[in-house]
Amino acid sequence: MKNKNTDITRRSFVTNSAKVGLTVGFIGSSITDLLAKGIEVPKSVPFSTGFSQNPLPYSYTALEPHIDARTMEIHYTKHAAAYANNLKDAAKEEGVDTSKPLENVLGIISKYTPKMRNNGGGHYNHELFWSIMAPNAGGKPEGKLMEAITASFGTYEAFVTQFENAAKSRFGSGWAWLSVTADKKLVVSSTPNQDNPLMDVAEVKGTPILGLDVWEHAYYLNYQNRRPDYVSAFWNIVSWKAVAERYQAAI
Repeated sequence: MKNKNTDITRRSFVTNSAKVGLTVGFIGSSITDLLAKGIEVPKSVPFSTGFSQNPLPYSYTALEPHIDARTMEIHYTKHAAAYANNLKDAAKEEGVDTSKPLENVLGIISKYTPKMRNNGGGHYNHELFWSIMAPNAGGKPEGKLMEAITASFGTYEAFVTQFENAAKSRFGSGWAWLSVTADKKLVVSSTPNQDNPLMDVAEVKGTPILGLDVWEHAYYLNYQNRRPDYVSAFWNIVSWKAVAERYQAAI
């Protein structure tokens, strides 16, 4: 005779095991891995992005003279803040669960409206941008990140040249990126407007670990039409420690 309690216990074991299996599946999985498999990105994945604007991790003057205080203040409080606010409106209009990471939306952005695409990308891109810069930074990467750059581009200098070319040659507004691809390699690319490599519409897909904003509002007060000077100055404020942490999480 079948024992009812035993049957319930078995069902509970199977259910709990499945949950554990999913949890274990997240361990060592990057955002790229999960999106490629069609698995939702949980909040527990390192560097997952929410729908609200985080506080700027330094003062408006901290990155001078490379990025002036007035540009930082306008960029953060006006442009980036507008993307965050408009993203929340779009999420409400399109029934998006904002308790889950934004990456889940970006990975299937082609299913959403241009409002979601522009503001979701704009918010994600700026949140990453603030995080990979720091005062008294610059220099060169070290350890595994430097090894990966050398393996992918030959030399650090060759990487810098390729990245700068991507930033300088992006027509109109957009971004330059260093990303980790699904096969754990590094690649440089650029995207128009507020697109990024996480999006299913991107030509080159991957998990961004370094991004440079080349919209005019990011540099025009100080550099005017001299985008190449702004791009060159960027290396003085790159926090390679932060980039390395993102790289480690993506491999």
